[in-house]
Amino acid sequence: MKTLALELGVFSALLWRAVFLVPLGAILYFQSRPTRPSTEAMKFHLARGVLSLFMALLFFWGLTQVPIAQATGLSFIAPIIALSLSTVLLNERPHKGAYLGALLALAGVLIILSEELNQIDKGSPLGMTAVLASAGLYGYNLILQRQQALVASPLEISFIQTSITAAILFAAALLIEVKPLTPTLAIYPVTAAALALSALICFSWAYRRAPASRLVNMEYSAFVWAALIGWIWFKEPLSLETVLGTILIVIGCIAAARS
Repeated sequence: MKTLALELGVFSALLWRAVFLVPLGAILYFQSRPTRPSTEAMKFHLARGVLSLFMALLFFWGLTQVPIAQATGLSFIAPIIALSLSTVLLNERPHKGAYLGALLALAGVLIILSEELNQIDKGSPLGMTAVLASAGLYGYNLILQRQQALVASPLEISFIQTSITAAILFAAALLIEVKPLTPTLAIYPVTAAALALSALICFSWAYRRAPASRLVNMEYSAFVWAALIGWIWFKEPLSLETVLGTILIVIGCIAAARS
């Protein structure tokens, strides 16, 4: 998605991903012979469909301004927000390991953030702000994900939610210029759509079977992959701050999992 956003812009990248995402979701959903979604489920599909769009726009624009590893590190305030909201909105009682994991991961995020603040880059502060705003929305999104998973199947969620987001993008395309997708770039939205759909199905399956307070800290494991992908694909250096932050985040993830 970073490659596509840099080539076509964030809006066009999201729209072309949606072009492939909706048909893939439809194939899986209708093969399962689904029943009609409940009214309660549709409320969550609509809420997450709209929220996901704004969340993605902010995050992927921010991703064009800062390295993948740093952007993902900043986004890790989301599980901490979700951990707090799970007590208020879901009446969950997070275990001690979840709090310990969140504190360790927060320390890792702060180390990464200190590195980014020390860099003089005209676009960087705006990129950081966009990523942090997206993370705030994502924290609430994790709570909605648990509520949604309890009333709808993973395939229903993956198809209807993404269809709502796509419908908004297609409507906006009447007013916003969409850059054409060239054959050389076609593999990127196809791959991104397949990965996004797979992730949404897996998340929905997991959040249906375990409380949010036990799962949100697992989000931190994404940082290791983000750092490696940024290093391998975009030649983004792994600084000492990034490595130290990653170590703390991984330790925090393990602490939450062991409890």
